[in-house]
Amino acid sequence: MRALSGLWRWRRNPLCRATDLAEAWVALVALLLIAVAAPVTGCLVGAAAQDSLQRSARQQQHTRHPVEATVVRGMGGVLPETDPDATSARETGSRVLADWTAPDGTPRHGPVLADLKSPHQGDHFRLWTDPHGRITTRPLDSATATTHAVLAGSGAALLTAALVEGGRRLTVWRLVRRRYARWDQAWDRAGPDWGKAGTGS
Repeated sequence: MRALSGLWRWRRNPLCRATDLAEAWVALVALLLIAVAAPVTGCLVGAAAQDSLQRSARQQQHTRHPVEATVVRGMGGVLPETDPDATSARETGSRVLADWTAPDGTPRHGPVLADLKSPHQGDHFRLWTDPHGRITTRPLDSATATTHAVLAGSGAALLTAALVEGGRRLTVWRLVRRRYARWDQAWDRAGPDWGKAGTGS
């Protein structure tokens, strides 16, 4: 609105400088870009992220399988958690030596992080593995993928708006510098005759 009122105020105004009009137009263009380009960019980035993440989630759900593992013995301590979406139960799990069978039927054995507070020999717990029985993180679910896509779209829209506003501020700064430079030139021309009687006569 300030841009529109600025353009109207300087319309056919004899005091209007070229930099004043340019500043008002820059503000109007920036406003339109923020109102249109930022949401469009956010929607496009969000849609692309949604498509990519949902595809990745489907692929992970197809290639990662839950299997039942059996505790052989506790090992003490905890393993570093590699799943950023892990529940607090997994984060506070115990390190154990366990046996499990891969989806392809291969028996597997090794140290894992069990979601058991006090594991004992023979206790059962669930693991996520690839088709060959190697330990992996749980697959990305659809809701989490959508949340990440919305965040990506929102971030892209905010970044676009920030870039437009930064461009506007830089342009206005350069216009103001040009205006001051012209004032300095005008004062330099008027300086030698300033205050003299009969100047300009």
